[in-house]
Amino acid sequence: MSKKLTIVVPAYNEENTIQNILNRINEVQLIQQIQKEIIVVNDCSKDKTEQKVQAFQQQHPELNIVYKKHEVNKGKGAALRTGFQSATGDFVIVQDADLEYDPNEFNILMKPILDGFADVVYGSRFIGGKPHRILFFWHTIGNKMLTFASNVFTNLNLTDMETCYKMFKREIIQSIDLKENRFGFEPEVTAKVAKIAKVRIYEVGISYYGRTYEEGKKIGMKDAFRALYCILRYNLFS
Repeated sequence: MSKKLTIVVPAYNEENTIQNILNRINEVQLIQQIQKEIIVVNDCSKDKTEQKVQAFQQQHPELNIVYKKHEVNKGKGAALRTGFQSATGDFVIVQDADLEYDPNEFNILMKPILDGFADVVYGSRFIGGKPHRILFFWHTIGNKMLTFASNVFTNLNLTDMETCYKMFKREIIQSIDLKENRFGFEPEVTAKVAKIAKVRIYEVGISYYGRTYEEGKKIGMKDAFRALYCILRYNLFS
């Protein structure tokens, strides 16, 4: 019986990109004939995200697409919890609805798990020879500082704690009691994964096609402060 990858797509006001990213996911050929389950979680978008997803479902009835909707906006972390709870695949990965990450690299993250080495795999934008769009200097500094702070407490040596691309064995991500509703998900899940006995965490290089705020980027300075708070909270007091 073939294995299955669940792709959780949190979406908030992504009418311009949601069909594009779903097309890209559809076109990916996973290794070892692994099947795909796509879970789209619409976090109470105010634009036509819902209509775009439903139109895509009608155009591709052969695809295993599960559509979830929040009646009020709760944040990315809350959308991910909804997706994780519904996942039925052997492995689970986060895929933002924008175009910053390339689904063709799912296989790169999955390989250490399939080869029996890893339970969790992070896709790092800062290692390897993949393309990386040049954008914000202070975002990069902030990312490195948060990753360093996280590593101090978790005793991991990650290079990109804030990456979107995190792949988990399903039983691992569903066993974690997640609390954060917004972008605090990244340091929270890292802290809690690091505390799992004998967990095997790997990191692989990925590409990054970042977007500007004009193009729809949502994370800001207040999220960086929240991330620092989460690093302290979930490592010291959880």
